[in-house]
Amino acid sequence: MHIQSIPMWTGSSNNYAYLVKDNKTNDAVIIDPANPPEVAPVLKEQIDGGKLNLTAIMNTHHHWDHAGGNKKMLSQFKDLPVFGGKDCEAVTKTPKHGETFKIGSGITVKALHTPCHTQDSICWFMEDGDERVVFTGDTLFIGGCGRFFEGTPVEMNTALNKTLAALPNDTKVYPGHEYTKQNVKFLTTVLQTQPDPTIQKATGKTNEVDVMGALREMKNSM
Repeated sequence: MHIQSIPMWTGSSNNYAYLVKDNKTNDAVIIDPANPPEVAPVLKEQIDGGKLNLTAIMNTHHHWDHAGGNKKMLSQFKDLPVFGGKDCEAVTKTPKHGETFKIGSGITVKALHTPCHTQDSICWFMEDGDERVVFTGDTLFIGGCGRFFEGTPVEMNTALNKTLAALPNDTKVYPGHEYTKQNVKFLTTVLQTQPDPTIQKATGKTNEVDVMGALREMKNSM
């Protein structure tokens, strides 16, 4: 598979849309194309050049900076299905947890429901031969996780430490935002050399769910 990241709103919310293409057929999907003026020209150039057959829009959750561009995208790229949670703009298909489908002939997609940031959050796990990737939206970032807008620490603990942690170790993670720098900056305030005792001391908690909830609240206040 070929994956192209498309940065959006660089310098403010620092979102990513992702173009995922099956190399055998050129069939492709676009994930979270929230800002069509930045995304559509990238797609159109490749479609006009015969390098791309766009087959679907996919969303990780319903927030406007992930799914809010669906209708405008559909006005330019007609008759596309929209895969995503039930509250996503113009959604036509909400796969069940663990349900699979194909992109082209080579890429298998599995829907992983990860409610917490929103209750309709879905991470998209994809396999093509020995290549494995997951698109995590605002559930998992590099060095952090999303805010618990519609869920609880228990739900995020399940999403991160059960659902996503069960994926193969060589799975590459593609998050919905570029938050790495600020996440690492926060981590240095609570984590030094011995993770568990240091984090427990910083949060005053010992239970893993309570620790997660306390860390998220600490990060929210930064």
